[in-house]
Amino acid sequence: MIRIGVDFGGTKIEAAALDAQGRFQARVRTASPDNYQAGLQAVRDMVAEAETQAGVTGASVGIGIPGSPSPVDGLIRNANTTRLNGKPLQADLERVMGRPLRLANDANCFALSEAVDGAGVGFGLVFGVIIGTGCGAGVVSDGKVLAGGNGIAGEWGHTPLPWPRPEESPGPSCFCGRPGCLENWISGPAFAHHHGSGQTAEAIATAAEAGEPRASASLARYKDRLARGLAVISDILDPDVIVFGGGMSNVMSLYDGLTEAIGAYTFSDIYTTPVRKAVHGDSSGVRGAAWLWPLETSG
Repeated sequence: MIRIGVDFGGTKIEAAALDAQGRFQARVRTASPDNYQAGLQAVRDMVAEAETQAGVTGASVGIGIPGSPSPVDGLIRNANTTRLNGKPLQADLERVMGRPLRLANDANCFALSEAVDGAGVGFGLVFGVIIGTGCGAGVVSDGKVLAGGNGIAGEWGHTPLPWPRPEESPGPSCFCGRPGCLENWISGPAFAHHHGSGQTAEAIATAAEAGEPRASASLARYKDRLARGLAVISDILDPDVIVFGGGMSNVMSLYDGLTEAIGAYTFSDIYTTPVRKAVHGDSSGVRGAAWLWPLETSG
């Protein structure tokens, strides 16, 4: 039984065929075309190639995208891959491919992948966080994505930084039009920007872990901002586990004492929620897209 997942990103498109045990039977990638119509054709061709490699036809297809479809008209909104915004992406892809599809936010797919057979296995409520070039999140409860009544559950990156210090207010402007969004504090580029040396986030984190004082101070500030953001989520959702993906998830010192740092801001006398690194890394998006379909519907 084969399910195909597609990760439709701003820089790359990936399609993969997974068997019933979650093992890759095919995996193909290409650069994302700048043109919307060319992107539709690229997805169609990659799904066909994944099916050929896996030796199936008519497999179920799930697609993860930045942004989400509006429940009003199905048009894509909130995508930082702006050429998708305002487009009926699911309807267009179903027309081009000649089959029904399931489509979800890429962070939701990430969270679903890690909940099914990754770092969130065995936990009821999984909060999956992507902290890379942007900042997104997904919520999975008992193996099911919670998209919410308006389809925006998990849009954590566009909530404000909690309990801002005087020097943090009103905060940097965001592409969404509001100041102070978490994405502009805890994404990888934001970490580098607030350090102010012109170095990459990876280089600053490496210097911090080597004990360089200025980099260590920047990482400590970053970790405190991350803890504040997650404390608000914990007060609202109280997840059983928090799973990190994206480039900043590879900064291993972030995990040291982070549960305690979050707990210091929560409205509780106890806080024991573990924070874990994703098991599947950058494969989680395409894997979670495949998991949007139950096994009995796959080809």
